[in-house]
Amino acid sequence: MFKEQDYDVIVIGAGHAGCEAALASARLGMETCLFAINLDTIAHLSCNPAIGGLAKGHLVREIDALGGEMAKVTDQAGIQFRMLNLSKGPAVWSLRAQADRMLYKRAMRRSLERQEHLTLKQGMIEKIVVEGGTVKGVVSSLGVFYAARAVIVTTGTFLKGLIHIGLENFPAGRAGEFPSIGLSDSLREIGLGLGRLKTGTPPRLDARSIDFSRTTPQWGDDPPIPFSYSTERIPNPQLPCYITYTNRKTHEIIRGGLDRSPLYSGRIKGIGPRYCPSIEDKIVRFADKERHQIFLEPEGLETTEYYANGISTSLPYDVQVGLVRSIEGLEHAEIMRPAYAIEYDFVFPTQLKHSLEVKGIEGLFLGGQINGTSGYEEAAAQGLMAGINATLKLKGRPPLLLNRDEAYIGVLIDDLVTKGTNEPYRMFTSRAEYRLLLRHDNADFRLTEKGYSIGLVSEETCERYSGKKRGVAAEIGRLRRERIKPSAALNEELSALGTSVLAEDVSLEKLLKRPEIHYSLIKRFAAPPGEISPEIENLVEIQVKYEGYIQKQVEMAERADKFEAKKIPPDFDFKAVPGLSREVVEKLIQIQPENIGQASRIPGITPAAVSVLLVAVERQWRRSGNS
Repeated sequence: MFKEQDYDVIVIGAGHAGCEAALASARLGMETCLFAINLDTIAHLSCNPAIGGLAKGHLVREIDALGGEMAKVTDQAGIQFRMLNLSKGPAVWSLRAQADRMLYKRAMRRSLERQEHLTLKQGMIEKIVVEGGTVKGVVSSLGVFYAARAVIVTTGTFLKGLIHIGLENFPAGRAGEFPSIGLSDSLREIGLGLGRLKTGTPPRLDARSIDFSRTTPQWGDDPPIPFSYSTERIPNPQLPCYITYTNRKTHEIIRGGLDRSPLYSGRIKGIGPRYCPSIEDKIVRFADKERHQIFLEPEGLETTEYYANGISTSLPYDVQVGLVRSIEGLEHAEIMRPAYAIEYDFVFPTQLKHSLEVKGIEGLFLGGQINGTSGYEEAAAQGLMAGINATLKLKGRPPLLLNRDEAYIGVLIDDLVTKGTNEPYRMFTSRAEYRLLLRHDNADFRLTEKGYSIGLVSEETCERYSGKKRGVAAEIGRLRRERIKPSAALNEELSALGTSVLAEDVSLEKLLKRPEIHYSLIKRFAAPPGEISPEIENLVEIQVKYEGYIQKQVEMAERADKFEAKKIPPDFDFKAVPGLSREVVEKLIQIQPENIGQASRIPGITPAAVSVLLVAVERQWRRSGNS
């Protein structure tokens, strides 16, 4: 076997997880090698050309606050930005951007190629070498051995990937690319349990064959709001998306093709995403719905290709043509790329620690869809954390672990390693019990200092964040101190807004707490002494208006943190605890929770079992002389 070179960290797979993992590792000084099956598809947007969305936008902001790259690249490639859910409370506001597919890939590759300590290689990794419970390196399909002190696997949908179009299927990692076969077997050989998942993608259409006059345009925000806290302006022209709908004829065509659907004929064995079903699944499951919405999303500034979001399918090609051309505005549409479903192997994530290191194998980390997630953002967040924690391990430092009240990234990882998944996991705001604390607008307040402490956030960025933090605190202090007197002009304005007029002077803070009042009114009648950015204005208004609710969630989090602080000894014998059922013991042994808080979140662990476990754990700590 030929041995080429030693590295500190090797990253397998150059999708969104792999790019973040490799950049984090290299930026923290580790000699890192990133392997891609095809260097031309680094950071490829395999599915829709969009970043962010509900809860996913929070993840992107958090990646940015920790020193990751996804937000910056999205801003460089973005061709439409929209803040979603503005009609609801700020806890669920979330940014989404359409991205130019080619610009995104170019921007990310540029970041990778300019990064010190980072080497890019095209190659198929087929084996992970583990000796004595410690990772030693990897072997490529050419028989080349690369030694490494840590290995991060971020293979996306490539592990034994199998594409389905109708009753035809063929091996592929995604359309036009080889799958990874040997690596899947290697993971099994080193003791990991694998399952099978399925996802899909819709057809891509030629804009020259679409009648956009029969669809409804949807523009983004003007001016666009960037993802990264460091972005000053969006460089690209902004484009609209277009909305159309399926209809009864569409549904009849789909039903007529179900006998040749791999999903309904039993050809597909993997479990698909519950919250992003194929169009045939929608028609069957929601038979009473007369239509389903479709977003026609531009793939870029210099292509005629459009992504038909909403009609993901694995139906035969002839059925795809029929269903597309039954839709208003698409009567003459040409399919540039057919839709397909893809099955792939994944690793059951309960085999991981919160650091994303594999239990029982020192130095082996997993990130992204290999852990059972779906979506670019979930993958990138895991890749970043795997890259950080692999590096911290090599430096002899404790891992960076984010709690559920600190970040959506913390919720994501805790859900995976504690609860596991048997279907593609997607992040939602409803998964976070402290979502008012985890808003998209305050990700830097929550995470910038953590990013700075590990060395991923620059001093300049940290100083800019500190200035913003001081600005918010100063303005909230002013609103509490200053009072405003009744006046004819002010009362006329208050009356027009449907809120009570002032009979006596009140603090600016108390006035701003009224639901009908926005900071813009405060600024007109009691302007601050200096210029305040719109970002600070927004933060001030949210913190003042929701102060009581925020404080309640802080108190809830503090109570939960007491359980998180109750560590379970690594050698704890769950079988020896009287009062625990066999089912509970089996689940505790499988997950090996690190603390009582994690144990309480394992599905099937009752409050009574948690109480029994807590007593037993405290008794063992007392016997060992620790608390």
